[in-house]
Amino acid sequence: MLTQTLADLGEWNWIVLGGILLVLEILVPGVFLLWIGIAAILTGALSLQLLWLGVWGWQVQVLVFLALSLVSAYIGTRVMGKSDGSDTDEPLLNRRAEQLVGRTATLEEPIVNGRGRIRLGDTLWRVSGPDLPAGAHVRVKTAQNGQLVVEAA
Repeated sequence: MLTQTLADLGEWNWIVLGGILLVLEILVPGVFLLWIGIAAILTGALSLQLLWLGVWGWQVQVLVFLALSLVSAYIGTRVMGKSDGSDTDEPLLNRRAEQLVGRTATLEEPIVNGRGRIRLGDTLWRVSGPDLPAGAHVRVKTAQNGQLVVEAA
């Protein structure tokens, strides 16, 4: 039954596939199926136009679909662009360690051999810096790999 339906649709199969992919794009998060759906619809449109061509068999259609998928995905990523976060009003959102740069704190554990701990808020942070005794006041200079680099305040 399915093969008979697909045979009856002929070149419209590509447009139906493209429509299904576009509907799935709405249901599934991401923007990947959009480009494949567009390629399927374009392949269907080409198939309807080039139906009279003798070499326009299913093999050529699949190759055209694959090529159009790659081209549409490439153009789509160029058009949509990659956001680097510079266009936001909260560039440090979800970068908790980087938000702490410039703050001062008291050492919970002394810095020995360049390693120690401070408490900021309710979190105990690993720090690196010059050797200092517990209770010394330090300022956070930078954050590197989840660890804070401090200096004496």
